[in-house]
Amino acid sequence: MKIKYKIALYYTLSAALLLVAFATLAYYFSAESRKAEYLERLEYRARSIANVIIDEGHVKIDLLRKLDKTTFQDLYKESILVYNPDYDLLYSNLRDTAIRTHRSLLDYIKQNKLYSADKDGGEEVGIYYSENNVDVIVIVASFDKYGFQNLQNLQQILAIELLLAVITLVGIGYFFARKMVQPIDKLVQQVDTINANNLQDTTVAVKGKDEIAQLGANFNTMLQRLSESFDLQKSFVSNASHELRTPLAAIISQLQVSLSKDRSKEEYQQLLNSVLEDAENLSELTNGLLQLAQSELTQQKFVFSNVRIDELLLEMGNLIRLKQKTSPKVEIAFARVPEHDLLVTCYGNESLLKVLFLNLLDNACKFSPDNTAHVTIDFYTQHIMIQVKDNGIGIPATELNKIFEPFYRCQNAQQARGHGLGLSICKKIIQIHQGHITVTSTVGQGTTFTIILPHL
Repeated sequence: MKIKYKIALYYTLSAALLLVAFATLAYYFSAESRKAEYLERLEYRARSIANVIIDEGHVKIDLLRKLDKTTFQDLYKESILVYNPDYDLLYSNLRDTAIRTHRSLLDYIKQNKLYSADKDGGEEVGIYYSENNVDVIVIVASFDKYGFQNLQNLQQILAIELLLAVITLVGIGYFFARKMVQPIDKLVQQVDTINANNLQDTTVAVKGKDEIAQLGANFNTMLQRLSESFDLQKSFVSNASHELRTPLAAIISQLQVSLSKDRSKEEYQQLLNSVLEDAENLSELTNGLLQLAQSELTQQKFVFSNVRIDELLLEMGNLIRLKQKTSPKVEIAFARVPEHDLLVTCYGNESLLKVLFLNLLDNACKFSPDNTAHVTIDFYTQHIMIQVKDNGIGIPATELNKIFEPFYRCQNAQQARGHGLGLSICKKIIQIHQGHITVTSTVGQGTTFTIILPHL
């Protein structure tokens, strides 16, 4: 069942139940009011009869008989019974009818002075009346014909009103449910048109500030993330296929040339060294692509722990020496001595942080004439600051805002080995750790990268 039908159904049922409850209460109180009013009328009738028949200390039944023949009896199916204190029947307007009044009832009336109850669909009232030392028991019973007719009419009116109200509620409920669900229908229609081909820059219309608008906003956020994921996948496939083609083509062509004819041992050795260099270049590129893909993941995908930044940087020296064929140097210094370890401890992923500093230190050593990277560690109330400085060729000011893009290489660094992936990987790793990276550089003097990471 569609939501709009459910809303209309629940709304109609809820409103109908409330109307039925109100109608039931109205009928109940009307019936109680009728009964109380009619019992009061019967009591007044009984007292009037008792007052009429007692005159000058005597019970005058003849007067009651005369009145009975005229207009005294004005209640529908009225029965009048008059007893003396000894329970002798003095008067009855019931002719040709056996009269049976239980003695227990007469005892009750005599003791309590008043009695009322339902009888044969009508009401009955009995009183014990005393005047001038004369006592009588008067019992009056009648059927409230007009009162029950009014109740029946009320019942019919309420039933018709309920039926019309339910029909109206169904229409109103469907109308409002359709209006309420209309934004969802539009959202479904818009979402139904979205696919992988038109995901880029696609959004759904968002109006208002209700839950449906919030759903649309969240859906737009999800579309944006999906679009970014698709773009990342396309970019990775495109870059990987483009960048991997060159070293693979070089390796294949060299091997084909070497197999075209017999060569000397020196030529084969020279060729193998060239192929090995291309293979190392290919391996480095593959590792860079994998690191770039890994850095695109969110923080929830990694295991974080407490990492001492100073100890991590001390390990980088040995890793740089293994990576470079020259003899790089990494000089680490504290701007000030930390009072405790927490000031230089970061909550992060150790593997990613190693990739971060390995790339920065590798670049610093590679572009410095003396193969030396200078590292300075400082700390503040909530952050750790690490500066990696070299005295190399520098970066032109016009290219500073592009160096963090994947596969971008500065014009003055084209001769150096590399693929332009390291800095883009570094930036994404820092973003995962909710940090910041900035760069300052002077051409011919060197470059300084400043990394800000939150500490414990």
